[in-house]
Amino acid sequence: MRRINYVLSLVVLASFTFVSCSEDQTLVDDLTVPQDVVAQIAALGFDVDNFIPTKFENGYLVEGDIYLTDQTIAEMGQPNKLASKEQYSTNNLVSTGGNRVITLYAPVGGNNGYSPGMIAGLDLAIARYNAENLSLSFQRVASSGGADIVMTRLSKRDERRGVLGSAGFPTSSGDPYGQIKMSGILESSYGLSTAGIATIIAHEMGHCIGFRHTDYFNRSISCGGSASNEGTAGVGANHIPGTPTGATASAKSWMLACTDGGDRPFNNDDKTALNYLY
Repeated sequence: MRRINYVLSLVVLASFTFVSCSEDQTLVDDLTVPQDVVAQIAALGFDVDNFIPTKFENGYLVEGDIYLTDQTIAEMGQPNKLASKEQYSTNNLVSTGGNRVITLYAPVGGNNGYSPGMIAGLDLAIARYNAENLSLSFQRVASSGGADIVMTRLSKRDERRGVLGSAGFPTSSGDPYGQIKMSGILESSYGLSTAGIATIIAHEMGHCIGFRHTDYFNRSISCGGSASNEGTAGVGANHIPGTPTGATASAKSWMLACTDGGDRPFNNDDKTALNYLY
């Protein structure tokens, strides 16, 4: 069976693009990022050659699943390249005070909500984090009011063009990134299992609490193609002590940049990284 790599946010699959040639050209034009902005993103260390930035929400989708705005781009400093290690975190992490419950809301049902299968994947992702007995835990809540992280569906347009999910990194004040945008068709159109859905959601949750891609220094490890280094991207890419050098697709870290849609629970090195940070 042919193995298909899904970039954890931006993968355009021809079979999921049901538009005419003229409509397709309009879509490309609408998503094109101005060259001066692309240059700013490239200067921060992001790969804009192998992963072309596109317009997304009120900002830009970069490196597959990183959401940047003009403000965050302006606030980022120039990156420094780091040596290749296994697990990485951002400079900003979530302040836990020794025991912090991060509440997460996701709408259920209706045109803008998630199916029972998607919610089951979210609950499994939460259970995987909570099973590690960290200084932070997650709890799904019934209302978006006051929730630390709100998970909402991507627009139908973004779902059709193959976006799977996006998230950002913790704030300088020690809070998790407050929004995850997830496709609602991982089950119905991609045929992913509950465990596969949980892996993708857990990955985006990982970004929210400060994890970079395990193979940030060479995305080809999980994505294939030519080698590309994300750089520190102005948010940091700090090696987490106790994790080995290098990264392999066979180790199946939940924070690898790309996935085949299968199940990737935390491996031993992932658990070491989680326990070190939290």
